[in-house]
Amino acid sequence: MAIKRKGIVTGYARMWPREIFDAKEGKTLLARTLPFLKEKGVYILYRDEHPYYIGKSADSLFKRLRAHAIRPQARYYNFWNMFSAFAVPDKEGRDELEGILIAAMPTVNSSKPKLIKMKFPSQVSALVKKIRAEKVKAALTK
Repeated sequence: MAIKRKGIVTGYARMWPREIFDAKEGKTLLARTLPFLKEKGVYILYRDEHPYYIGKSADSLFKRLRAHAIRPQARYYNFWNMFSAFAVPDKEGRDELEGILIAAMPTVNSSKPKLIKMKFPSQVSALVKKIRAEKVKAALTK
């Protein structure tokens, strides 16, 4: 279940199955019974264990994720089977967390993170070139 704490993220769910948007608990949709999903936040859709798409909800996580889960015309409908979600009440916090996740993980997101990108210092560029040269040399000597 979600863990609550103080800070930018007030709770999260990790690698939950998409099926919670189909399953019922009594007459109520299982996902609707989970208080954590009533909050605004940032989410990751996974294709198996691989991050596929990162997004945020202006409304509740439940509404946004359910739209991805039950509408066949939704852009990512066929491409995910699990999700992680982070409850972030503050809009600026949601924007920043979404940007961090997009910058950190390869996904199909076409948007660019709204973060200041750091350029490679010359020392890092030199190191990368050295490492690549060593790998090429090692491959050629095999």
